[in-house]
Amino acid sequence: MSDLHTAVTTTAEAARRLAADLPDLLERRGWTVGTAESLTGGTVASVLAAAPSAQDWLRGAVVAYTPAVKFGLLGVPEGPVVTEECARVMATSTARLLGADLVVAVTGVGGPEPDEGEPAGTVWFAVAAPDGVRTQKRVFDGDPPGVLTATTEHAIALLRETAGRD
Repeated sequence: MSDLHTAVTTTAEAARRLAADLPDLLERRGWTVGTAESLTGGTVASVLAAAPSAQDWLRGAVVAYTPAVKFGLLGVPEGPVVTEECARVMATSTARLLGADLVVAVTGVGGPEPDEGEPAGTVWFAVAAPDGVRTQKRVFDGDPPGVLTATTEHAIALLRETAGRD
């Protein structure tokens, strides 16, 4: 069995656990989902795509790994990208581009070195939903794979939390 096969199988198992109730919450609201990702490089979308019935609610993803893509494609104002404003613009622009009701955006410093004066593990999240945009800053401990994992888990938790709000 190849390393890639193992990774895909593990992702599918993780998706079943992390996004277990998300499809039902989305169906109840009639919402679709998208992601805008920087430091996670599409990992959030990969996990969501492995979830049951993803074809019914996952619209797609924008992986804006470099600042130039954030500025040019998503309309993020030029300047630092490990910011609340960057996450907010990434989420709202992606919602518009994909026609998605619910979008989570992540931008931050995976590490191991600091960037833009922010320590490794610093991540800004934004969730765009029909009732507005919420942002949150988190600082995760660990090496780059640990930060990526924590960021992905938290992004999916924010989607579940937002879709489940009354």
